[in-house]
Amino acid sequence: MSKVSYYTEEGLKKLRDELNQLRDVERPKASEAIGEARDKGDLSENAEYDAAKEAQGLLEMKISKLEEVVANARVIDESQLDTSKVLVHSHVRIKNQTSGAEVKYKLVAQSEADLKSGKISVDSPIGKGLLGKKVGDTAEIDVPSGKMKFEILEIWRE
Repeated sequence: MSKVSYYTEEGLKKLRDELNQLRDVERPKASEAIGEARDKGDLSENAEYDAAKEAQGLLEMKISKLEEVVANARVIDESQLDTSKVLVHSHVRIKNQTSGAEVKYKLVAQSEADLKSGKISVDSPIGKGLLGKKVGDTAEIDVPSGKMKFEILEIWRE
């Protein structure tokens, strides 16, 4: 059974655009490369042909995985999000209880994660640790460097 992932309209459009690029542009290029390599003679000693076939196999695997992700993707209506607890697509402001530093994140699907723009994956250690928490709760999160404690200060939606 495949895992359902939740996306914004923008995130799902980006995935579909990538899938279309792979199918409509990259797949024909891969077939063309195989054809050119095949025309160069003996296939048993043709490294270029082997490389082109391997590249095509990797491309087809990537297309297949992306098709599965798109097929199982669901768009979230952010206006309907419950802001009483942290969910996928929630915006949160948290405070590191050790350093006192405050940060804001939006929890998103893994393929939409972008730390520079404040989007973290719900599958990341911090994302998993925040899910289901309410304002005032403390999330104890296991990270590679040990345990971190974050206090949930605010939850909102845009």
